[in-house]
Amino acid sequence: MLAGSLALLAIGATCAAASVAAATVTVQVLDVTGAPVPNAVVYAEPAGGQAVPKSLKQAEVEQKDVKFFPLVSVVQVGTPILFPNHDKVRHHVYSFSPAKTFELKLYSGVPTSPIVFDKVGTVVLGCNIHDQMVAYVQVVNTPFFGKTDMAGRVKLDGLVNGKYALKAWYFKMAPNEAAMEQPITYQGADLNASVKLSVKAVPVE
Repeated sequence: MLAGSLALLAIGATCAAASVAAATVTVQVLDVTGAPVPNAVVYAEPAGGQAVPKSLKQAEVEQKDVKFFPLVSVVQVGTPILFPNHDKVRHHVYSFSPAKTFELKLYSGVPTSPIVFDKVGTVVLGCNIHDQMVAYVQVVNTPFFGKTDMAGRVKLDGLVNGKYALKAWYFKMAPNEAAMEQPITYQGADLNASVKLSVKAVPVE
């Protein structure tokens, strides 16, 4: 009987752990008119002394059809990003942003090495040959981040219990405008939040 009770307790503990692990923070981002904002970057910065794990999987910003894909990327500081050129023409990728200044001179195909984004901030990408090519990389100091979908929503997973500064950034915000911020407390259960930006969303191509 004792063994059976222990087994039930173990099952219960496993289910509880799975429930906590599956909990998410769902964030709705709206523009100044109340419309949903796709392609907004949302991230949760620990504000209660929680340890911040590293999640530095290599990312990519592709060049195709004389455009950057994706238009907006978000990575944790220290993440390497590769810039493959899948166009039939060569590109010259660069950034003059304080968060990352670099240059990939005229090239085709895949560069031999990625660029490491080692400073928090907004990085604006361009092509020295094709002025219409623009993209954005938001570098954050937390692994708890995501990008909103067409409905302006995003789910953040993996948070540990504690207090956070929930932040939202959009590429149409002013260059020096800080991300919109609000405090949240995560306690292992699903949590919903909403952030309203001071700008108007642009249509997604």
